Order: sequence, then C-alpha cells, then structure tokens
Amino acid sequence: MKLFYGEIIGNKAIINDDEQQHIVKVLRMKEGEEIHVTDGKGNLASGTLIIEGKKAGIKISEIKENLPGFSPKLHIAIAPTKNIDRIEFFVEKAVEMGISEISIILTEKTERKNINIDKIRKQSIAASKQSLRFHFPAIHDAIKLSDFLKNINPENTFVAHCNESLERIKLTNIPQLKQLTFLIGPEGDFSDKEISFLADHKIKAVSLGNQRLRTETAGVFVTAWNYYNMINK
Repeated sequence: MKLFYGEIIGNKAIINDDEQQHIVKVLRMKEGEEIHVTDGKGNLASGTLIIEGKKAGIKISEIKENLPGFSPKLHIAIAPTKNIDRIEFFVEKAVEMGISEISIILTEKTERKNINIDKIRKQSIAASKQSLRFHFPAIHDAIKLSDFLKNINPENTFVAHCNESLERIKLTNIPQLKQLTFLIGPEGDFSDKEISFLADHKIKAVSLGNQRLRTETAGVFVTAWNYYNMINK
C-alpha cells in the first residue's frame, strides 16, 4: 500500500503539499497508479493518482471512515535526552507499535531544554505512514513535569524509576486498562524530590526489570509491552 497524508473532507481528499512534492519529484510516480490517503484520524481514501504539472491528486474509488484505532491507548511522557537522536529513535519505534500520545516532559535533571517539536511531529507522520497507521499519535508540546501532572488521571498513570529502595510493582502486574500513561525520566532518573512529588500525586511506581535502561530504551520497552498486549487480546 502506498499511503500518503492529507485531508479528507466529505467525498474529497487533498494530499498534503509536502507529500505532493514527494510523489512527483522524489518517487516520480505515474498517473493512474493506485494510492491511498489518510487524514491520520481514522479515515482512508483509496483511488488512483492524478498528476497535473507539479501537483498530485487522487481520483477516489472508495472512502472508509472511522477505522478502528489502537486499544489499550498508551500515552508516554518522556524526558528528552541530551542527544536528541535517541528520542527521535524512540518516537519512530513507538509510533510503529501503536502509541497514542507522546509528551516531552522537562524535569530537574533534563539537560536539553530546546526541543524541535515540529520535526518530531514530521517524523511521527513518516513513521505512521511507514507502518500503515490510519490513526496518527498526538505529539504534545514540551511541558514541565509539575504542569503535566495537573491533567492526568492517577488511576491509570505509572512512573518508571530506578530507586530500588522504594516500592515498585512489576510491569506484568498492571491491570488491563483501556488507557495507560507512563512517565519516563531523563538520564540520571527523576530526582528524589520528583519521585516523592509523584507519589504524593498517587502515581504508582513500576519496575522495568533488573537492568538499568536508557531513557529511550525504557520508552521502547513499555511501548513494546503494550503492543504485545494489543495483539494478544
């Protein structure tokens, strides 16, 4: 399936401008080829390619609406790494495995404060198309940990930290929920103050095993665990 991103309004589909350039100049696709366009909101238009100069369009043969999304929904709030490539790696793999939302949280030990969210959103769209997703994940603006906690439900929110002296439940002991939120800290972990702050907000701590995982590895691990649960329901 050759999947592209665009808008679907009624019985029309408009391919995104950047996607049109990619179709015409990079892929050099030919008029009449079969293509598919999704709006990333669960809708899919199928048809054949129309080329008009440097513009690309679609002659629609079918539109499918409200295609099923992923369940359980997973939201990971993750601290950015000093090397931003590692967070971008996490985003790509998490999107491929069906993550619903990603938030970038700023913590006491966060070394990188400036994040190009637009670039991450573009990478998310690319990974969504590559993995044939029709529901694209929400990529939120960077936010302070304290502000992020104002809008979460502690009943389905968990934090992965490395403090072995504190009680942590096993990942496999988390009950089946329709929606999950995980917080993953920076290199050097959450501070003791932040861990206490999270506990005060009734956020349950989780162990990801005996090994100490890098920030992006922890994010991929949790996403893979959720993906496994999705495909084995």
